[in-house]
Amino acid sequence: MILVIDVGNTNITFGVYNKKKLETTFRLMSKTQRTSDEYGVLITELLAKNSVNAADIEGAIIASVVPNIMHSLTGGIKRYITQKLITVGAGIKTGIKIVTENPREIGPDRIVDAVAAYELYGGPILVLDFGTATTYDLVDEKGCFCAGITAPGIRISAKALWEDAAKLPEIEIKKPASILAQETISSMQAGLVYGQIGQTEYIIKTVKKETGYDNLKVVATGGLGRIIAGETDMIQEYNSVLTLEGLRIIYEKNKRQ
Repeated sequence: MILVIDVGNTNITFGVYNKKKLETTFRLMSKTQRTSDEYGVLITELLAKNSVNAADIEGAIIASVVPNIMHSLTGGIKRYITQKLITVGAGIKTGIKIVTENPREIGPDRIVDAVAAYELYGGPILVLDFGTATTYDLVDEKGCFCAGITAPGIRISAKALWEDAAKLPEIEIKKPASILAQETISSMQAGLVYGQIGQTEYIIKTVKKETGYDNLKVVATGGLGRIIAGETDMIQEYNSVLTLEGLRIIYEKNKRQ
């Protein structure tokens, strides 16, 4: 079994794979400061709670956009879980070629999503990740990472509303019964959700227009991606574990080296 770890700005998502089967997932907050021992003990306990013995983990792979926790996190994994740890970064075999102006600027999470999307669905493909930021990444039919678009995530937009507008409350992000809202909460929900749908559809249409890819596949992932994907026929596939799948695929590619 292998442990795959996606370190995002809000959460650290863990997955355990037995070959190609995802056995379990669990999460920790990424903004909480922890020592390597705390990470090691917590991860070991969470594995056990999910019926996985840490001794059965043969290797691990990690992709992170939060550099300041990496020393403690990787130290805890190596000390308590496995010494065989791959970190997604320069020199790692991924199976796709980054042809943007500055390849080193592309976040490891975006690379992992692109790998999974291309391997699972083929290209050309546009990969949407509805996380802290909403990202749109284009991989062509040859497996080249060509371009990326970055927008504020729906939670960032919601937070800006209730933090910067004194009379607006913190709300649950969900689709309201109607866009024709008649009170504050559903008004905010309508603006956030339908605004995200509109942005998504416009960006997809513009990418298709500028690339000429009439056969462009579109796949989405990320916590709030399910809401958006269910409201537009321009997204063909929603895969909640796309990033974890990408980590598994990259681990296997590097394991064979």
